[in-house]
Amino acid sequence: MLRGLDISDMLIIDRLELSFQPGLNVLTGETGAGKSILLDALGFVLGWRGRADLVRQGAAQGEVTAWFDLAPEHPAWAVLEEAGMPTDDELLLRRVNTAEGRKTAWVNGRRCPGEVLRALSETLIELHGQHDDRGLLNPRGHRTILDAFAGIDMSDTRAAWRAAGDARKALERAEVAMAAIRDEEEFLRHAVAELEAIDPQPGEEAKLDAARRLMQGAERTREDVARAHGAVGYDGAEGAVTDAMRWLEGVAEQADGALDAPLAALSRALAELGDASDGIAGALDRLAFNPSDLEDTEERLFAMRGLARKHDVAPDDLAALAQSLRGKLDALDAGDADLAALRTALTRAEVAYDTAADVLSDQRRKAAARLDKAVMAELAPLKMERAVFETQITPDDAGPAGRDGVAFTVATNPGAPAGPLAKIASGGELSRFLLALKVCLQGGRDGVTMIFDEIDRGVGGATADAVGRRLAALAETGQVLVVTHSPQVAALGAHHWRVEKSVSDGMTTTNVVPLAEPDRVHEIARMLSGDTITDEARGAARALLGN
Repeated sequence: MLRGLDISDMLIIDRLELSFQPGLNVLTGETGAGKSILLDALGFVLGWRGRADLVRQGAAQGEVTAWFDLAPEHPAWAVLEEAGMPTDDELLLRRVNTAEGRKTAWVNGRRCPGEVLRALSETLIELHGQHDDRGLLNPRGHRTILDAFAGIDMSDTRAAWRAAGDARKALERAEVAMAAIRDEEEFLRHAVAELEAIDPQPGEEAKLDAARRLMQGAERTREDVARAHGAVGYDGAEGAVTDAMRWLEGVAEQADGALDAPLAALSRALAELGDASDGIAGALDRLAFNPSDLEDTEERLFAMRGLARKHDVAPDDLAALAQSLRGKLDALDAGDADLAALRTALTRAEVAYDTAADVLSDQRRKAAARLDKAVMAELAPLKMERAVFETQITPDDAGPAGRDGVAFTVATNPGAPAGPLAKIASGGELSRFLLALKVCLQGGRDGVTMIFDEIDRGVGGATADAVGRRLAALAETGQVLVVTHSPQVAALGAHHWRVEKSVSDGMTTTNVVPLAEPDRVHEIARMLSGDTITDEARGAARALLGN
C-alpha cells in the first residue's frame, strides 16, 4: 500500500507531502489545478516513462520520495532480493532529476538502476485511465489477465513444452553428429580396416624396435657368447676345476686337513661355473633366430610407424585411435535406429504438449465466456447496455503458455465492428469498460495500489454513482486512488484531498489539502454548482455524503 508521497521542486510543486490511507482515496480540484502533476511525480519515482521537463523552473533539481507498507509475502521483496537490494520494514523509493536531465534513484537508501525500479513498480502500482498502456489496455497482458481470472495452472503445459524442446534439441544434436560422421564415412572405413589389419597394441612399438636391434647384432654377439660358453664349459674352466678337485681329493688324506678348505672353495666355484654355463647357453638360445623373423619384425614396425605418422599420433596411441574410429563407425551403423528412437520421442513429446495446450485452450475459452458475461453485466449499470465486450481467442505461436492469443475487444453499438479497447471506445466509454473489467477481475493482484485517472470522465448522475460504487467496492480489500471531477464519485471516498493552485509573487504553485467533513461538503458543492456555491448545492453535497 502507498503510504506517502513527498515532492520537491517538480513542475509547479514547491514542496508537498501527502499521506495516503487504505480504502478509496479521492483527489478533486478544478481543471488545471495540478492533479495530473501528482501522477507525473508518482510515475517519475516509479521509473515510468513520462515528460522530460519535470524540474520546477529555477530549481537545480527536483526530487520525489514514495514509501510503501508491504506484507511479508509481497512480490516486491522478491524483486529486491534478486537485485541484491536491502529490505526493511517498509519500502522507500527516492528519485532525483537535475535541471540538466540526469536522473538518479535510490531504494531503501541504496543506488538503484532504472530496470530494478521499473520491475518494482510492476508489483506496486496499477494505473488505469484513458491513456493507460501499462495495464488493461496493453494486449500483451490480456492472456495473463484471462489466466489469472480463470485460475489456470499452466505447470503441465510448461513441463510439456520443456520436454518437447529437450527432445527436439536431442534430435538436432544427433542429426548434426550423424551428418558429420557420414561426411567422413569412407575415410573411417578405410582407416579402421588398416588399423584392424595390423591390430597395434600399446607398448608394442618399443618391443619391436628392441627385437629388431637385437636381431640386427645377434650374429656377432652370438659368436662371442659361444666362445665364452666354451671357455666356461666342460672343455674349459669347468673341466679344469673338475680335474683339480680330482687330483686334490686323491691326496687329501695325506695332507692332514690342509686341503679341505681349497676343496670346498673349488666345489663352490664349480657350482657357480655350472650356473654361468647354463645362463650363457640360454642366451645362445635367445640369440638364435630365423632370418625371416627380422624381415617380419621390420615390416610390422615400419607399418605401425607409417600409420602413426599418417594419423599424427604416437605409435602407442594407435590402439586407442582404432577404438575411437571404430566407435564412430558403430554409431554410424546404429545411427538410423537411434535417430528413429529420437524422432519417436519427439513425436510423443509434441503430442503431450498438444494435449496440454488443447486443455489450456479449452479452459481459456470457457473462462472467456464467463468473463464476457460478467463484464456485460457490469456495463448495464454504467449505461453501456448496448455495448458488447468480447474476449477473442486466436491461434498464436506455440510456447510454454500454450498457443493462444488473447485480446479484449469491444463494440460500442450493436452491429458495429469489434476492435481493441483503446481504438474503439471513446474517452468516457473506455473508462467505464476498464472499470467494469477491473471489477470482474476482482481487484487484481494482492498488495497493488490501483490508481484511476479521471475514469469517470464524460459520465454523470446515476452512471457516475455506479462508477463510484464500483470503485468503493474495489477499495474494500485494498487501496484505490482516484482522480475525479465527479461529485458522486468523490462523495464515496473514504479519504478526500483537494488539489488547488495559487499564485504568489508571480510564481504558480500547486498544493494538496486533506479535507475534513465540513470541507468535503464545500468541495462537493463546488463540484456540483461551480464557482457560486448555493445552499441547494450544499444540501445536495450533504445528501451525497450521507448516502
